[in-house]
Amino acid sequence: MLKQNQLEEKGLKVLRDCFSLIPNFEVIDTEILQNQTSPDLQILLKVNDSEKVIYLELKSLGTPKRVREAVNQLLIIQNNDPDSYGIVITPFISKRSAEICKQAGIGYIDLSGNCWISFDTIFLSRENMPNRYPTETSLSSLYAPKTERVLRVLLTFPFKSWKTTDLAEEADISLGMITHIRRRLEEEEWAEKQDVGFILSQPESLLEDWASQYDFELNKQYDFYTMKPLSEIETQIHEICTGANINEAVTGFSAANRLAPMVKGQKSTIYISQDISEVAEQAGLKSVDTGENITLIQPYDAGVLWDKRSVQGVLIATPVQIYLDLKQMRGRGDEAADFLFQEVIRKQWQHQLSNMTKS
Repeated sequence: MLKQNQLEEKGLKVLRDCFSLIPNFEVIDTEILQNQTSPDLQILLKVNDSEKVIYLELKSLGTPKRVREAVNQLLIIQNNDPDSYGIVITPFISKRSAEICKQAGIGYIDLSGNCWISFDTIFLSRENMPNRYPTETSLSSLYAPKTERVLRVLLTFPFKSWKTTDLAEEADISLGMITHIRRRLEEEEWAEKQDVGFILSQPESLLEDWASQYDFELNKQYDFYTMKPLSEIETQIHEICTGANINEAVTGFSAANRLAPMVKGQKSTIYISQDISEVAEQAGLKSVDTGENITLIQPYDAGVLWDKRSVQGVLIATPVQIYLDLKQMRGRGDEAADFLFQEVIRKQWQHQLSNMTKS
């Protein structure tokens, strides 16, 4: 993480580089402001014959939480100095953080090359530059297999205030990992502290972001063909797995149709934790390279099978997991996922919130 003086030095250089695209641009004066109620830097720009006071807020992290703090500080200053303009400078700004700035009318520049500046007749924009300053933390990704276990729990019970010990036990991961995940969720403004524990504040936004990062191809997939009706073969596989003490759960279109029928799927997709070839043989499935109508999947992590539930005589994955899988399936998968969210996931959330309000 860059120190404050490094951020100031690099930030001013990047700012000069951005404004150098404007003809007749000049930085007349730069002042470091030490007052805690003031922005970090004040500069006076001259463009053609006009002068403009620019206030800069420097943040070592470009997360929504830190950027919103900077934006609110700059808005206070602009309220007292309406002719001024505010810019947030950070090593890297995420898309969600960038949107916070744009909606507030505040500019941003990051050291990775992204910028958005709009005042008077000036408009500069550059986006989608890669992060040159990744934050080094013990949590490499919010969407790694172990951390995803926590997200499934949180998004299944989004309005429950979770203590670290309870969440660690439910998700089957360490207490230390829970602490890192909580901090990351708070930085992204997806969670907030409670008197005891923490709670999701933006579950829909978190689920949407997870879906955009989720990779169904991490699972090992085995394709088969059967002449039997899919509902019949799913029941048969459930009985085989139950007898052999094998964890399994239906996902995709078959699972969605048992919860919120919309798209009639011509294919069955089933997670099976082990011994897939033996299960397939007992079920009389034929292995094929093309034309499959049933896919057995070895999950990339045991958390995929968390909170499976019995519906119409088979076990299905949790609705959040079904949603994620559908988002990556061809043949109206995205449409089926959205229908599942509206008819099942959101209604479950609303029911939980209603019960909490009553209690």
